[in-house]
Amino acid sequence: MVAMERSLVLVKPDAVRKGQAAEIISRLEKLGLKIIALKMLRMDRALAERQYSIHRDKPFFDALVAYMTSAPIVAVVFEGEGAVARIRQAVGATDPAKADAGTIRADFGLDVTHNAVHGSDSVATAEEEIWLFFTEGEIF
Repeated sequence: MVAMERSLVLVKPDAVRKGQAAEIISRLEKLGLKIIALKMLRMDRALAERQYSIHRDKPFFDALVAYMTSAPIVAVVFEGEGAVARIRQAVGATDPAKADAGTIRADFGLDVTHNAVHGSDSVATAEEEIWLFFTEGEIF
């Protein structure tokens, strides 16, 4: 049996600007996953740096932080059996040019940074990321 999991999804600024947030969220919900928290926000630099701290020493870090703070995002927590892997499969490869046809990044992404969506890469990472964006009282 696959375990009940939670995963964080961030609809990135490019997808929000283009009005694609609802379609992206809908695709994930249609996987049988339940939305248990959702909000629109503008990340500040401190939050973006915490979210992407794993990339702090990489050359693209500053550009990624600048991009993620450039416009509003939508943060969503999904819950369901095998949620992390199911979301990762639906989202597709980080590089939209390498993502399988029909995945969210293949359909909406432009490049490795402007790839429409972030999804937690593991159950442990999801747990950490969720609490960056939501308080216990915001999760239903």
